[in-house]
Amino acid sequence: MELSAKFLAQLLKGTVDGDENATATKFAKIEHGKPGTLAFFANPKYEEFVYTSDASILIVNKDFAPKQPVKATLVRVDDAYSSVAELLKYVTDKKKKARRHRSLRARWFCTTKFGKKVYVGAFSFVGHHTKVGDRTVIYERVYIGDDVTIGKDCILYPGVVVYPGTVIGDRVILHAGCIIGGDGFGNAPQPDGSWEKIEHLGNVVIGNDVEVGCNSTIDRAQMESTVIGNGVRIDNLCMIAHNVVIGDHTVMAAQTGIAGSTEVGKYCIFAGQVGIAGHLKIADHTTICAQGGVIGHIRKEGQVLVGSPVIDAKQYMKAYALFKKAAEE
Repeated sequence: MELSAKFLAQLLKGTVDGDENATATKFAKIEHGKPGTLAFFANPKYEEFVYTSDASILIVNKDFAPKQPVKATLVRVDDAYSSVAELLKYVTDKKKKARRHRSLRARWFCTTKFGKKVYVGAFSFVGHHTKVGDRTVIYERVYIGDDVTIGKDCILYPGVVVYPGTVIGDRVILHAGCIIGGDGFGNAPQPDGSWEKIEHLGNVVIGNDVEVGCNSTIDRAQMESTVIGNGVRIDNLCMIAHNVVIGDHTVMAAQTGIAGSTEVGKYCIFAGQVGIAGHLKIADHTTICAQGGVIGHIRKEGQVLVGSPVIDAKQYMKAYALFKKAAEE
């Protein structure tokens, strides 16, 4: 796709500083910019590359004042980083071509209901009484069980498994290998030391605009529902156990694990390898840093927590300074 500086300024509500007819067909990091590419500058530590980059177009903040001559045409916007995110979304949406296609090597039933322009790839399976919304894309080798509801404009990448009874909202992206609706880890100890499996009769309910990364798992509830709120972002290799509730717009990085029946608030941020015990309540706007371990309720909103078990980040840094000093003595 060819993008001109003039068009970019219109799309991103910016202004052009230089040749408005300059064009770019590829994106590049600012340090790798070549003729015909588009790059952006938002972090001051990369300013040296503004003057050496050969990119044709450079997206910058409106208040950027060059200290040296710049080769590229500048498109000035309010926020370069946000504008690039908006531009990438625009380009991605343009590349998507909604079209009706149901491979002869896929399988579904007369009770399966498809919306308009649904794509079903080869060797995929869609179960009885399942409903798939308009323009949803089901790539090759996807399994979708019976009585599943999938909204509009969703994408299910190859290898996704959706167990029976799952409810998925609109514009949900499930990346390759993720599994939605498997049984939770419920086992009852027996007098002889063995374990009796506890059946899980609930389901998983996923809201709108959710993205689940590769090889992540969300278990069905023992009873009622495991709930993933609107706008939640789950990275690769995460584990959400049975009966967990994740509030709207919470994000979690890779290898985060949340044990059963925990309720996570809205707008929380969990860094990589965060572990949260079961039956807890996590307040809204909680941030847990990498490898944080949570074993108790977090009731106060807006905290930044570090460590295992987690404590306030400032308190942790003071404690760590003392610990490090003690080790050096």
